[in-house]
Amino acid sequence: MAVPAGSPQLSPGHPTPRGVAQARGLFDREILAQAALGAFKKLDPRLQVKNPVMFVVLVGTVVTFVEAVGHPGVFSWSITIWLFLTVVFANFAEAMAEGRGKAQAETLRRMRAETEARRLRPDGSEELVAAAALAKGDLVVCEAGDLIPSDGEITEGVASVDESAITGESAPVIRESGGDRSAVTGGTKVLSDRILVRITAERGQTFMDRMIGLVEGADRQKTPNEIALTILLAALTIVFLPVVVVLQPFGRYAGASVSVVVLVALLVCLIPTTIGALLSAIGIAGMDRLVQRNVLAMSGRAVEAAGDVQTLLLDKTGTITFGNRMASAFVPVGGRMEEDLAEAAQLASLADETPEGRSIVVLAKQRFSIRERDPGGRREFIPFSATTRMSGLDVDGRRIRKGAADAVCRWVTEQGGVVPAGLGQIVEQISRAGSTPLVVADGAEILGAIELKDVVKQGIRERFEQLRAVGIRTVMITGDNPLTAATIAQEAGVDDYLAEATPEAKMDLIRAEQEGGRLVAMSGDGTNDAPALAQADVGVAMNTGTTAAKEAGNMVDLDSNPTKLIDIVEVGKQLLITRGSLTTFSIANDVAKYFAIIPALFVTTYPQLNTLNIMKLHSPQSAVLSAVIFNALVIIALIPLALRGVRFRPASAPSILRRNVWIYGVGGVVVPFIFIKLIDLFLTAVRWY
Repeated sequence: MAVPAGSPQLSPGHPTPRGVAQARGLFDREILAQAALGAFKKLDPRLQVKNPVMFVVLVGTVVTFVEAVGHPGVFSWSITIWLFLTVVFANFAEAMAEGRGKAQAETLRRMRAETEARRLRPDGSEELVAAAALAKGDLVVCEAGDLIPSDGEITEGVASVDESAITGESAPVIRESGGDRSAVTGGTKVLSDRILVRITAERGQTFMDRMIGLVEGADRQKTPNEIALTILLAALTIVFLPVVVVLQPFGRYAGASVSVVVLVALLVCLIPTTIGALLSAIGIAGMDRLVQRNVLAMSGRAVEAAGDVQTLLLDKTGTITFGNRMASAFVPVGGRMEEDLAEAAQLASLADETPEGRSIVVLAKQRFSIRERDPGGRREFIPFSATTRMSGLDVDGRRIRKGAADAVCRWVTEQGGVVPAGLGQIVEQISRAGSTPLVVADGAEILGAIELKDVVKQGIRERFEQLRAVGIRTVMITGDNPLTAATIAQEAGVDDYLAEATPEAKMDLIRAEQEGGRLVAMSGDGTNDAPALAQADVGVAMNTGTTAAKEAGNMVDLDSNPTKLIDIVEVGKQLLITRGSLTTFSIANDVAKYFAIIPALFVTTYPQLNTLNIMKLHSPQSAVLSAVIFNALVIIALIPLALRGVRFRPASAPSILRRNVWIYGVGGVVVPFIFIKLIDLFLTAVRWY
């Protein structure tokens, strides 16, 4: 099949156009098979001891196995098997989370292994070497069709680069030496021209290496919140140990026989095994959700910090507004007709290929059906320059100019013309509205002004309201003057703004917020953003930005979309909400299992306990086994929720807490009652007991 001209060509082993961030299905057969195998590999006690709760379950499994061998019986073997499955299911949850990342990383690893580089020798000749052999400071040549072998900066040339393997965007981008567009990423492909790239990454520390390590998750370090929760779960486990142990002498005193198998089963059911089994999977899946959004987090700490962010610093251009100023109105002056102004403005913009220039042509067509046309005659297009701050057209003795108000007024005066009295007021009104005025002159006469408006993105105000609902304060950062900044801030609905922002002003703002006890998130792409990115609790650097910016931040947005910062905060909050919800559900489960087992065990000795035997389970043995079976199956049932995350709905902290209590607290009590009873009925029906 023929490939259209200009389409990105993918070399063998190159990822699909969607890139590595393409999400694999939750029930992908390959991932399920690998996770099942991984669940048994993780039975290694050296790995299990890192999770105190599940390590206790593993030890309990060994104890019941010894008891079942010494005193064989259906009950003992049944408990042993289901305790073993509880550990396996917990391992399976973690292996599933890791497996999704490993499947994504395999494409990257294959690409890195197959890539070769044309390294320059000191004498200027080239040598072909493996990409993995490149060292920091090496110079490599890349031409059309070559994969860029490692992270670097262009020192010479300009080229069109296909970054779809990393960002998922199929449209090529321009990279050139100098400025903020010189950084290139290993694994991207040169589509045109020739560039010279200086390698900036150490061996084994390239952008791709970090991504592989991230998405595999094998060496992922626990975050502070995760460590704290693990300690809490371990403490709860330790608390229940003596509680369960004293039940045996208590049973003897009461005349009821309580076996070791029953005690182990009771301990496993009472400790928070559900959240203990899913805790690691929740953390890995949270980072994986960022990868699916084409965001590389340098650590899990950064993801959690995003969930705790209270102040969001957002660039105006590209985040709150589209960034391209668009013509929105023609404002004539001195009795001139609006159509005359539009006609002159269109002629002055025919050679202007900027978004602003094209928007003037489009507006003239929409308002007065003035179509683009060849002005004919002898003509000379006057390009915009920083010196004149004007552009325009000279045709058949007619001289048309458009540009900054003071520049055009000065030019008209030099032509012997007079500036209309009402022009200053028009320019001021447009500026007060947060727009940019362009004055149009035809020879020595000023016709009026064009209003260029930086359009606020649709729906951005609603998103800020949602963030406000969860207690996040939004601050717009812009280089505009305070008047323009205030107008756009009001239209966008941000809580505050910083006008005429400098790197020092950004740093001062971040420090002030942090001194007030608030966590701050911001995005940036230039070297001047690096100090602020490093100071912020969550610094998101654009992939198209400078190396300094990417090294300063703790996240990199591969799509270079400033609006992504809002999504990152939502992913962080979803991670925290998921962990809190399943922790609530797990602890609530313990309450229900307590009511299932304890009354059934001692009801014959203490008939008064029959009041607490709400489920009316068939026998003490079926009560214990039903609780153990439910304890294992609920882990499998909750794996999809742990991997996908609890849906994030913008709400205040009290609202989230109430929802958490009602859904996962009350639900965590009710669900076990229902399913333990159903399991008991099934065991009775098949005459297991």
